[in-house]
Amino acid sequence: MEMIRPKFMEPGVPVLQTTTSFGNVPITVPLFDTPITPKENFLRAAKRENPLWVPNHLTDTQVIYINELGVHKAGKMEFGPDFRKHSPVDYTFIDPHGNSWTWVASVGGAMLTPGTRVLEDIRDWEKVLRWPDPEEWTIRETAEKFMREEYDPDKLLHIDILQGLTELLVAALGGYEDGLVSMVEEPEACVAYFNRLADFLIEFFDYLKALYPVDFITYHDDWGTERDTFFSPQMLEDLVYAPTKRIIDHIKDAGCLFELHSCGKIDRFLPYMCDLNIDFLQIQNRAVDIPKMKELYGGRIGFNPTLEDYELGTPYSTEEVIEITRRNVNLYGKSGGFYPWIFETDPERLWTICTELYCSSREYYAGAK
Repeated sequence: MEMIRPKFMEPGVPVLQTTTSFGNVPITVPLFDTPITPKENFLRAAKRENPLWVPNHLTDTQVIYINELGVHKAGKMEFGPDFRKHSPVDYTFIDPHGNSWTWVASVGGAMLTPGTRVLEDIRDWEKVLRWPDPEEWTIRETAEKFMREEYDPDKLLHIDILQGLTELLVAALGGYEDGLVSMVEEPEACVAYFNRLADFLIEFFDYLKALYPVDFITYHDDWGTERDTFFSPQMLEDLVYAPTKRIIDHIKDAGCLFELHSCGKIDRFLPYMCDLNIDFLQIQNRAVDIPKMKELYGGRIGFNPTLEDYELGTPYSTEEVIEITRRNVNLYGKSGGFYPWIFETDPERLWTICTELYCSSREYYAGAK
């Protein structure tokens, strides 16, 4: 089969008016008449059950970031930085666990505010740390409004719940140095804390699941730098694996897909990630050879990379964009288990990526049968 590629803003072509995932820039992309719903196709891709095209998060999903779930009724805390707004100035906020963060406009992300430390000794976590009450936030009201005005049952509903076990440990102890030292010196206290965090995250997920028909959860826990992992495989086994598995098992038992976002050169953790029954990995192209990981583990785990060999800000020609997109379909598309994260904001290049991603993957999967 050969798909017809609509030209950029060609008259009469159905379009979708949406926004970029980060930055909230208005965009227009082609809207295809799909043979099955985007949600059904995404689930097929995740389960490697004959997807018809490579899913596109811009058109096939509804994404809710944690800071969009609601505001604190007393105005004292924020779940996290508002990635859609990308504030042009630095600002500081307190998260629900009491950690202070500063949005650093020059890098487009939040860092632990220098000098912040809510916990001096990991052994004191039960006496010092607090656990958020969802009813202190407008989560319920926000969900009711979303379900009434925005929910599209044909798309995959995706909620990003941000920080996980090791990231919250590091935040509570004021940074990576003391956080990682505590894992070496006080493993029993760390495991107890991780298990309480797992309980909280499970309870929070259940709260959200009662309000939203959520299909997909992304959970963040960075396990490495761009040189190597933060901790050894043995420490992963002894401290982090079991409580993480409990979180994943609970979410998946509720019928949701699970995605782990984990920055760094974490390829030696891939076998563990497969054993954890993760559906998708959101990992760094520049730190991990993701095509190699797809080749080694693609039958057991899916990948959500940015487009391989695509450099943002490069003035690619239409032909170059088509070639790169098609190459990514061929590189990652085998059997499913792949959807790319698309950051491009140039209107014509973005249109071309979305068009070629859909059309070339329709052809790819039709030819694979």
